[in-house]
Amino acid sequence: MDIAEVVKRSGVPASTLRFYEEKGLINSVGRHGLRRVFNASVLERLALIALGQAVGFSLDEIARMIGSKGNPDIDRELLVSKADELDKTIQKLIAMRDGLRHAAVCSAPSHMECPKFRRLLGLAAYGKINSEGTVKLSQKRRF
Repeated sequence: MDIAEVVKRSGVPASTLRFYEEKGLINSVGRHGLRRVFNASVLERLALIALGQAVGFSLDEIARMIGSKGNPDIDRELLVSKADELDKTIQKLIAMRDGLRHAAVCSAPSHMECPKFRRLLGLAAYGKINSEGTVKLSQKRRF
């Protein structure tokens, strides 16, 4: 199928297909005039790429897992590691959600008078909240 058909069926822009081919993620099997031609199996590879990106794998990580020969060799340890990373992200998002919900219903006259907010503010001021938004427990101070 030519590149226009792949674009139509996959929803992936032609420029992205050319980039993926350049990176070795997909391979064309030839040309029909000026247009690249791909096997129908490219759609499955594009689905694997989309799935990998959706869970946060880099294109380089995806390339190593799907290989150049069309037979995916997915590193199970890498999957476990990514799942652990997602767990941390989920915990961070839950904490942020809970903080927003608390701030929305807090009965303190202002957020600056809310003990919970003041505690978080103090932790942030002393660098006890890292760039991922989590508290560094080993260095936690009482405020």
